[in-house]
Amino acid sequence: MQFVSTRKNKEPISFSQAISRCICPDGGYYVPAYSENLRQWIYYLNDKTSFSSIAGSLTTALMKEEFSPIICETIATKAFNFSPEFRQIDDSLYKLSLYTGPTGSHKDFGVSFLLAYLEYTLLLKRERATVVAISDGEIGSCLAHAMQGKKQLTALILYSKGTLRGFKEEDCVWNGGNIYPVEVNGSMEDCSHMVRELFSRQDIVEKYNLTLANTFNIGRLLPQTFFYTYAFSRLKDKVFGDIFYALAPGNYSNLVAGLYAWKFSLPVNGFITECTPALTVDTGGKAQILDSLIPLEQRQPADPGNPSNLERLEEIFNTHPAMLRGLVFPVPVSEEERTAACKELFMKYGILANKETSGSYAAAKKRTESFSSPDNTVVLVSRDHPAYSRDEIRHVCGEAPTVPDFLQELLIPITPQKTMDCTVDAVLSVLQELE
Repeated sequence: MQFVSTRKNKEPISFSQAISRCICPDGGYYVPAYSENLRQWIYYLNDKTSFSSIAGSLTTALMKEEFSPIICETIATKAFNFSPEFRQIDDSLYKLSLYTGPTGSHKDFGVSFLLAYLEYTLLLKRERATVVAISDGEIGSCLAHAMQGKKQLTALILYSKGTLRGFKEEDCVWNGGNIYPVEVNGSMEDCSHMVRELFSRQDIVEKYNLTLANTFNIGRLLPQTFFYTYAFSRLKDKVFGDIFYALAPGNYSNLVAGLYAWKFSLPVNGFITECTPALTVDTGGKAQILDSLIPLEQRQPADPGNPSNLERLEEIFNTHPAMLRGLVFPVPVSEEERTAACKELFMKYGILANKETSGSYAAAKKRTESFSSPDNTVVLVSRDHPAYSRDEIRHVCGEAPTVPDFLQELLIPITPQKTMDCTVDAVLSVLQELE
């Protein structure tokens, strides 16, 4: 598979190049250069196929130009010793839970795949790389766990002030490990600005072989397409009508990944999500991206410190304008509707849901077409463990989700051993220390 920029540069590059370069020189995002027909792979799967096997099959199909099936299967097997949970909760309603990884976050899947891929390819080339991430706790936990056992990688995790948690001291560089967690004297926004400036310095990126762990990196985003293929493998022999996915917008990465799965020939009839200031509906009720009113050449370079993936979504809309307007369904959801949905999920199904999952359910219910036929199926995508929103859920439902032991450990604050100012020079000092 090959990739091109969302902006001027349409010269295709390989998957490995897109991951290692990470930053498009023209200020855009890397996206698939063409659609892949994976129908023969997708229809071969069934509800007995494990998630790691699905990931291995799709990795093989997408990377056949670069790696053998054995290598692709090895990467997927090393990445995924965990799986999403998929279950039926009503006649036409299913739930796809993505918080079943080691840190209770949907990010576990993308981070684990990215690091397994990097580790294997760096080993082949006998090179090393440094993965950079900004964290207020969650992504740092994902990265710290996924880094265990990696010999070719070091992770520089920049925590905003007061948010250090989610790792073990023995995994730190100064104790012989491979992560360097440091508290930055600044907010998440300050850290984002610092990383943006850091990755604008191509000389630094090349010297220290830097890459990103967020969804700016296509290697973090692409494995999220596996979610939808996994769900379909569980549905294909059970349902025969339309399939809709209801999901939170977030930074649009899961929505973009779902649309890539559709471009790879996955059967799907629509993605339902809450409206946002950027993704809304026009006067005719069709999906509209307001940023599209500003030409790409008049925009600032994409922000590697805080990716939105909206530009990737635009690229899909521009390529398939008519089709996409009949495939993406943004729905306005009020706070009252979200709260009512949270209560209904608890009272009717015993599900304690955070506001993102509740909002997705409310959007699906308002999009009456999704439930208008008894043959239609809605898959409710739940991203993160409800225990992360324990107080919020207790306030609405009167009951709070149990915090599992592994999550309790991840939530314990850690006293920083390393701190730094929020400047590129301070980052450079750390990178020199890691040489």
